Amino acid sequence: MSQAPVRRSIAIDGQLLEYGLRRSQRRSIGFLIDDQGLRVSAPNWLAVAAVEDAIRDKQDWINRKLQQRRERALQPQRRQDPLPWSDGSLLPYLGTDLMLRMWNTKTVRFDFDPIAGELHLHLPADTSQQQLQIYLQRWLQTQARRLFGQRLPHYAEKLGASYHSFALSSAKTQWGSCTSQGKIRINWRLIHFPLALIDYVIAHELAHLREMNHSPRFWATVASIYPEYAVARGLLREQARIMPPQL
Repeated sequence: MSQAPVRRSIAIDGQLLEYGLRRSQRRSIGFLIDDQGLRVSAPNWLAVAAVEDAIRDKQDWINRKLQQRRERALQPQRRQDPLPWSDGSLLPYLGTDLMLRMWNTKTVRFDFDPIAGELHLHLPADTSQQQLQIYLQRWLQTQARRLFGQRLPHYAEKLGASYHSFALSSAKTQWGSCTSQGKIRINWRLIHFPLALIDYVIAHELAHLREMNHSPRFWATVASIYPEYAVARGLLREQARIMPPQL
């Protein structure tokens, strides 16, 4: 069982680096850079000195990722160009970043460690960037199908309505849609964004079961099951301007 992270600091080359340390039953050390800075997940039995030695060994990568995070925060309007996927790359997922860890194996397997914030990719050594992109997209779509499939019934019940079917969408200009027959489609790329924005889109599309328009009555219906819709709507527009690299 994991513990709540503890804030610590370490001096490296005359600079103080703060980080959050989370203990769990994992077997190895994991690193994650997010809005809170550096987060480290470590086995329960590992001494702090060993954890900090690992941080020092990883300091070049840590400094580079922290700098990239700071630059992104200063340039919110800039869309990021797609970068090759490799060990240590960051994959936007539910409002934070997953670190990709690559392992050479004969067969393809993905292992997700939500506590460490890592996605372990076991792949043949000759896997191309195009193949890797396809694998990552399939994994994200699987997570999206599972998560959206859980959230839709929750908000449908709050609305007291039922929908005919649900499917993923890959639309370039729409986050979701709902037909008069109750067929709902949700854009799988929402899996990059925080859960609150996913819930807003789901509530929005379900509200169309009551009002097939965007009239005041429609927005009142959205508010009845998702009161914070106006904030989420604005945040979604902001996120759309800084959409992560397309897969």
